[in-house]
Amino acid sequence: MNQHQNKTVVKSMELLQLFIEHERLSLNEMIAYAQMPKTSVHRMAGSLEALGFLQRGEDGKYALGLLFLQFGQLVAERLDIRQLALPVMSVLRDEVEEAVHLIIRDGDEAIYVEKLDTPHPVRLYTKIGRRAPLYAGACSRIILAFLAEQERERYLQEVDLQPIGRGTITDKDELRRLLAESRAKGFTISHSELENDTVAIAAPIFDHLGRICAGISIAGPQERFSQARLPELVAHLTNAAERISTALGYRRANRNE
Repeated sequence: MNQHQNKTVVKSMELLQLFIEHERLSLNEMIAYAQMPKTSVHRMAGSLEALGFLQRGEDGKYALGLLFLQFGQLVAERLDIRQLALPVMSVLRDEVEEAVHLIIRDGDEAIYVEKLDTPHPVRLYTKIGRRAPLYAGACSRIILAFLAEQERERYLQEVDLQPIGRGTITDKDELRRLLAESRAKGFTISHSELENDTVAIAAPIFDHLGRICAGISIAGPQERFSQARLPELVAHLTNAAERISTALGYRRANRNE
């Protein structure tokens, strides 16, 4: 692929990413949001439509094409952990009546791949596909805690700890202490790290080789996560994490402590 073709692919991806936040866009809206020349957007939109990545309605507005539905279904089907975890997550949600998330690592970030909502009217705004840095929030930090020591230390040396919520950990010594505590206890708790006035509790999920492969969390408004209730929530959560790990073939003897 030459430099011009590579640039076209990058620009096309930027155009498609507009549809993560917007369900339908006119050509002029795409031009305004992408800040690209009209002729370029028109050409790329036509190509993306021809390939099935975009579809145009009778009103002339574009939306993501059905091809993405096929891709999305394939990705979902191939995430075995998601299929194995979902029944356990459903039981956990019914037990605690709080939002339950399944999180996997993607580079130096964590990404939410499944979510079951709380039945309560007051709830967190989170969605599948959301990303967070590995250092922030229980959901992400539980993955960081159980990475191999060399990999974890590489991340800690390179990362710039930026505040996201008022409780975000921005001191590396404090973060290292929390990570060690998480490994010792088998779970971690965060307060207002990604969103203010929220609490999350997360536990690790291990694969058949004893490696961390995901995290499962309970999260909600802080008023529903009293100190008196935390032990019960932790017990339900860690039990669910162990059940998913076992379904993935995990045996404690396989794990490198």
